[in-house]
Amino acid sequence: MPKKSLGQNFLSNPFILNKIIEVSKITPDDTVVEIGPGHGLLTKILSKTASKVIAIELDPYLFEKLKTKLSSHDNIEILFGDALKYHYEELETFKVVANIPYYITTPIIFRLIEAGKKMKSMTLTIQKEVAQRIVAKPDSKAYGVLSIAVQYFSDPTLEFIVPKEAFRPVPKVDSAVIHMEILESPRVKVMDEKLFFSTVRTAFSQRRKTLSNSLKSVSDDIKSILLSAGIDPVRRAETLSIEEFARLSDILKKQQVLV
Repeated sequence: MPKKSLGQNFLSNPFILNKIIEVSKITPDDTVVEIGPGHGLLTKILSKTASKVIAIELDPYLFEKLKTKLSSHDNIEILFGDALKYHYEELETFKVVANIPYYITTPIIFRLIEAGKKMKSMTLTIQKEVAQRIVAKPDSKAYGVLSIAVQYFSDPTLEFIVPKEAFRPVPKVDSAVIHMEILESPRVKVMDEKLFFSTVRTAFSQRRKTLSNSLKSVSDDIKSILLSAGIDPVRRAETLSIEEFARLSDILKKQQVLV
């Protein structure tokens, strides 16, 4: 019985599962981490292609069933625990393939990004709206902090939509499979990464306001700072590219302005 508290919605359609494997670009040399293997259907398919599959399951009932069900597969390791607390940094290089519970989508993406260069890619089945936010470009309503954060570290592509009817139980919204190739180095070079993301968050904290208003807490002279970055102060955060945010945060750094 699916547990609502764990956001469990199981996907069993073999065509969709195989399509996920296809877009994940898994090779026989890869170690794959699967978060929330559920009944192990995707896990078994992954094990046919990958060198090793590490499946992390939080539900104790499913964990015990998976251990029995997949015991004959030598290249599958079933772990009981919280994927948000797993030490990904201890792995060699790896890829992630997972059907993520909606409520941990953003936290798990950021936790995985923290693993740094050891993670090569993420292929996630997530809420369609979140996937659209991740791939959004400037001058769109979906574009925001999540878009910039993910695109700073990776090259995301929305691969295909998964209708809600494909899951059991049926969720309220459609999902999407998104593939994120981790970049060798961040998309833009910044002097202070922490300041860069703080600037982005502050700018979007009042996204309906002009930048001169949303960033006025940063400096009394924010208008001239924006102009020196080549940014019109009457623009809004959603119109700025990652490169423009990088340029702005570097000027703030040079002027020793804390955000």
